[in-house]
Amino acid sequence: MATYKIDPAHSDILFKVKHLMITTVTGQFTSFEGTLEAEKDDFSDAEISFSAEVDSIDTRNEQRNTHLKSDDFFNAATYPKIIFENGKLQLTNGVYTLIGNLTIRNTTKPITLKAEFSGKMVDPWGQTKIGFEATGSLLRKEFGLKWDAVTEAGGVVVSDEVKLILNVQFTKQ
Repeated sequence: MATYKIDPAHSDILFKVKHLMITTVTGQFTSFEGTLEAEKDDFSDAEISFSAEVDSIDTRNEQRNTHLKSDDFFNAATYPKIIFENGKLQLTNGVYTLIGNLTIRNTTKPITLKAEFSGKMVDPWGQTKIGFEATGSLLRKEFGLKWDAVTEAGGVVVSDEVKLILNVQFTKQ
């Protein structure tokens, strides 16, 4: 069994959400960790776990970051981590799928992400690295992120759908 750990210096955990339904705001988590364990060289039997510190959320706007950490959204004081566990990477007809349980605000739901294996390389320091990109979406209200507001014209301020983009580099242990 080979064990790999996320290299946070070479990984991004991003999300995108519509604002006023006319633009997209991008955010990220800057503090996270995760592990991938696999026996097969193609990682088709990989088991993956991951967590992100809610307090590390960054949308390039301090006021918005503070609001996202509040009880209107993530409630970082009570629920400091987002957790992905029991993750299984599956390979079917050349296409990877990542399936697991995502927990936000103590609500756990199954999630499925499309995954792409970016390759395997040995870096100049002799460390074996692998890369994956995973994409998908979730409905934030299903996880208790229920804050909402409506514009004077009746439009939604923040969409329910949140797109996820995870570009992750792992280092073999």
